[in-house]
Amino acid sequence: MARISIVSPCYNEEENVEVCHAAVLELFAPGGPLAHHEREHIFSDNCSQDGTVGILRRLAAEDPAVKVILNARNFGPFRSNFNALRYATGDAILVFLPVDLQDPPELIPEMVRHWESGIEVVAGARANREETWALRSCRRIFYRIVNTLSDFEIPENVGEFQLIDRKVWKVVVSHDDKYPYIRGIIASAGFRRLILPYTWKARKRGISKNNALRLIDQAMNGIFAFTDVPMRICSFFGFGISVIAILYAVISVIAGLIIPGLAPPGTMTIIAALFFFSGVQLMFIGMMGEYITAIHAQVRRGPVVVERERINLDLPPAQSGVGPHG
Repeated sequence: MARISIVSPCYNEEENVEVCHAAVLELFAPGGPLAHHEREHIFSDNCSQDGTVGILRRLAAEDPAVKVILNARNFGPFRSNFNALRYATGDAILVFLPVDLQDPPELIPEMVRHWESGIEVVAGARANREETWALRSCRRIFYRIVNTLSDFEIPENVGEFQLIDRKVWKVVVSHDDKYPYIRGIIASAGFRRLILPYTWKARKRGISKNNALRLIDQAMNGIFAFTDVPMRICSFFGFGISVIAILYAVISVIAGLIIPGLAPPGTMTIIAALFFFSGVQLMFIGMMGEYITAIHAQVRRGPVVVERERINLDLPPAQSGVGPHG
């Protein structure tokens, strides 16, 4: 018998948390496909303002396999997910199961079977998405950018819905990152990986808490967290523009000496050049600002999240160094 840990972050999901718990419980119930395994279901609440916390308290009181972390405020989905992941004690860990069940829990038994056969990372890939064409296109562009700039591949359409072996888990939680991009950390770790395609379902209950600004923020974090190529491009681009500007200046001086009266017509060129180089400088400053912001977050050394309360949980093995399966 192996222990399977499942992590489910949530925020204002009173319509979904009980359904999510029941779906997982059914898999491990007698006669279910995972009945021969032990279950650990960790919910991380990001300071919900509805009835989510009350439902989680009741579930934890009725089911010892349910573990709950209550954050002191909303720290965003990645930080909340990563902090909860540190508490997992299973031999295999499902990194993320959304409580709205857009990623299907019925795929978990197949993931476990592949893990039992020796695959260390079983990743679900959203081959079909019940979402708009615009969102699908933006995601495709994002993955192309990240994989072009990085020295490792983040599989397209693979999110945090992945089952990882405990040795992979140890590598992931060892990262001291204040804004962890979890799918990137898993991809950078390596190990044997299998990708299972599935249909990403439309949300049936409630409203998604991810808006356009949050998705952009997550995408920018994914790009700048794992590569310094943007800075390198800025350096080469800036050097190239400097060479062109110097050549233009030399040619202008020579032309001005050879052709009398040439200077006044060049006024528009000066204005255009001024705006162009000002724009380039602002673009580069913004690029550097992204890296400086990430560095600033790291050097402050604050906690990933601040917890208000833990239910059915002690210190995570990632902190205490112990655990029944650690």
